[in-house]
Amino acid sequence: MNLMYHSTRDKGIRVTASQAILQGLSPDGGLYVPESIPQLDKPLEELSRMNYRELAYEVLSKYLTDYSEDELKDCIDKAYDEKFDTPAIAPLKKVGTMHYLELFHGATIAFKDMALSILPHLLTKAGRKNNIGDEIVILTATSGDTGKAALAGFADVKGTKIIVFYPKDGVSKVQEKQMITQKGENTFVIGIRGNFDDAQTGVKKIFNDCELKEKMSKAGYRFSSANAINIGRLIPQIVYYIYAYTELLRRNEIKSGEKINFIVPTGNFGNILAAYYAKRMGLPVDKLICASNDNKVLFDFFQTGIYDRNREFVLTISPSMDILVSSNLERLIYHISGDDTQKTAELMQALVTGGRYEITAYMRTNLKDFLSGYATVEETKMAIHKVYNETGYVLDTHTAVAAGVYDKYFRHDIDPSKTVIVSTASPYKFAESVLEAIGIENIPEDDFEQAKLLNKISQTPIPKAVEEIQSAEIRHNRVCEPGDMKAEVEDILKII
Repeated sequence: MNLMYHSTRDKGIRVTASQAILQGLSPDGGLYVPESIPQLDKPLEELSRMNYRELAYEVLSKYLTDYSEDELKDCIDKAYDEKFDTPAIAPLKKVGTMHYLELFHGATIAFKDMALSILPHLLTKAGRKNNIGDEIVILTATSGDTGKAALAGFADVKGTKIIVFYPKDGVSKVQEKQMITQKGENTFVIGIRGNFDDAQTGVKKIFNDCELKEKMSKAGYRFSSANAINIGRLIPQIVYYIYAYTELLRRNEIKSGEKINFIVPTGNFGNILAAYYAKRMGLPVDKLICASNDNKVLFDFFQTGIYDRNREFVLTISPSMDILVSSNLERLIYHISGDDTQKTAELMQALVTGGRYEITAYMRTNLKDFLSGYATVEETKMAIHKVYNETGYVLDTHTAVAAGVYDKYFRHDIDPSKTVIVSTASPYKFAESVLEAIGIENIPEDDFEQAKLLNKISQTPIPKAVEEIQSAEIRHNRVCEPGDMKAEVEDILKII
């Protein structure tokens, strides 16, 4: 029997997994959620004997039930191949007493590769499965990492185009160069004069524009998304949490059934939500610790039960977390409301109209799985400096938020041997900020010279992704105001 999906705002909108992946966003603006959370039905010891690809099949086959075994295994084999620079795919590195789950060994050196390596294959198979003849237009907003990972995943994939919007002055130099040098005749990158929330809001408006959808349909196009709002992004992320647990078990760091904690640097909430799903599946997890930067809208939500985006937007050294509207939080809101679509819709409407909402006392009691903390820019720099001085291990500016939060709130309350810090990006992606935090003086202005200096300090190889962009041709130079995003899409698709 197929596991079906419905909107967080209306259980009457009901689709298969492949249809949910194709649509990205539900027609009513809600996000697709599974009608039930499947359970892990094999002993943890058996799971610990599986490699990453085998574990991925074990998880995906439970959620994507309208895909055949051959289809899923083909997607997995194409996704988790030699584009990752380590056979482990997501190595768990012990540094002192801490464990870091390194999710940056893919083609674009950020955790988004873990899901965006497989999404194009799931999506194109979904198109064939549902007899879709239209060309699929992937429309995505990025705070820095999703954009490049999605562009790389969909570049020259037959039957697709991908359009990425990013905040022109809100990403690192390496992040921007990775995007604007992207090859592929079907790839389009547009900087907006605004922040990530402006880009994300603009993309959602385009998705929900009925007039534009009609124009696109006549021209033979249909939208889908590579953002974390797409369930095809979320489900593959569950795999690495289970993998981290089984790796600890394999090393005899924990006993089977022993609970561990995950601390996740969090912006759009998809990454930590995948950990929540893993726990709901039966993975022995105690606390999920949500680590925020100075844009601490999620920290305040977990402390007060009030989500309020009406605040100053702060540009930090961890730009992928510079977010005030965490889209994936809607799925958690749905779950903690007791799967109440009416309440979820009401709260999401309040966010649109007033920029804030407050959850009920009952919903707050269902947040017991979560703890939260935040680290300022200075505390983030201190975390990089401290970990490097004590261990020689170099953190990027996002993982350092999690390390800073752990130090600030939890070091004395949680056994460090039982906590995994989720490491979401390579320090080479933010070399200048990392070198400054370590305490290096006279940092060169050139990006690649910074990378060479970081290579010398960290004793880790310069990633291929960084080397490739040094001489890469700039191919994308579109820039627009947030209000002109729809016009840019129409121009690219020639449907004005």
